[in-house]
Order: sequence, then structure tokens, then C-alpha cells
Amino acid sequence: MRTGVISTLAALAASLIVALGLSSVVLADHHHGTKKSSQESVELGKKMRPTGSLIVNGLRTPAAFAYIKDDDSRARALFAEMAKVMQHPRCANCHPVSGGPRQGDDQHAHVPPVGRGIAGIGPYAMQCTTCHGTTNVAYTSMQGSVPGAQPWRLAPASMGWLGHELDALCRQVKDKARNGGRSLDDLIAHHTTDHLVNWAWHPGEGRTPAPGDQATFGALTAAWVEAGAGCP
Repeated sequence: MRTGVISTLAALAASLIVALGLSSVVLADHHHGTKKSSQESVELGKKMRPTGSLIVNGLRTPAAFAYIKDDDSRARALFAEMAKVMQHPRCANCHPVSGGPRQGDDQHAHVPPVGRGIAGIGPYAMQCTTCHGTTNVAYTSMQGSVPGAQPWRLAPASMGWLGHELDALCRQVKDKARNGGRSLDDLIAHHTTDHLVNWAWHPGEGRTPAPGDQATFGALTAAWVEAGAGCP
């Protein structure tokens, strides 16, 4: 059964995509990791799917892959496009394989040095909230900003993928033993509504946003799942 929140989000997404001509749609889920039912997540992904436009802010939409008739070939191509977001520094910097978070487009180690700590929020004496608030905060004396969201944290260590090749990344995100027990339909909901995923397109002054927007990323995920969720 649909919840009121999902119905509202889906209706908002669909109406904004039409009204704004496939411009960026921002959906924030302030409960990181919340799972939706399979039917809800599939329908939400479909409603957020851009139609007609082939590219949004440098990210190709599902419509750009319609010419690929073989489902598995189309799924592999769709995942490769999704990976342009997942491997972008705005995402991968918080998905390190080892050590603490990374910074910048060159993905250098976090300054000051900081470890993962318990639950990905930093060590006890220097947790993420020591510097990071609930929103991005611009510097007052220079260009740039301190990133923030609620909550601000690293992805689980099991979901560290910085530097992984496409095939390894694809198998990792599908593996329930590593992805927090998420089904493929849960992944659609996560990519479509999660607030930290959304941050990648609103990273604050001084950072290059990920390509596309959250609506297109969610739509690509839904199309990938529908095509069989094959890996490159």
C-alpha cells in the first residue's frame, strides 16, 4: 500500500518534470537508508523517468538507450551511464575502500586527516559533526564552502567502491550482503529519494556537481532494473 509520503513525492516528481522541461528535480529523503516497498519504488522510478530528452546536464537519459533492443545489452549500457554518477568525486569521495573520506575532484585524502570511526561518522574525538552541519556553509573570507547534510556520514565500509571497475561496482551494489540488504527495487528508491545521493547535485560553492540530476539517475536505475540489471 502506498504511503502518503511516497504518493506526494511521486506526484511532485512527475509534475515538476513536465512543468520544468526535464530540469533538475530535487527530492530529499531525510531518513538515510529508508526502504520503500518494491511496487512503490518501481512506480516512483517510472514516474521520475524523463521522456523525450536524450541528455540532462551531461547524463544520458533512458530514452537515449531505447535503440538497444537486447535487454541485457541495454542494461549493461544503462549501468555504465549510472556509473558516471557513482564514480564521480561527489559520490565516490564518501565511498572509500579504505581509510577516511576523500576531498576534491582529485580525490585527495581528507584534510585534516580523519578516520571512518564507528558507523562512518568519524572517530569519537573528531566526529563529522565537529565541522559539518546540516547544510552547506559558504566560507566568509574566501571562495568555497564546508559541505553538510543531515546526517553527514560516510557510506558503509562494505559499500566502498572508489577505484573499482564497472563490473565490480555493479556486482557490489546488487549484493544484499554488502548493500544493506537492499533489493533492486530498494536501489531505485534509494537513488531516487535519498538525501545524500541528492547532495551530489547540490554540493556547495567550490565543488563540481555530479552529471545529470537525481531524477535522471533514479530513472536510469529503474530502466536498468527493468532490463534485467545486467553488469558490464
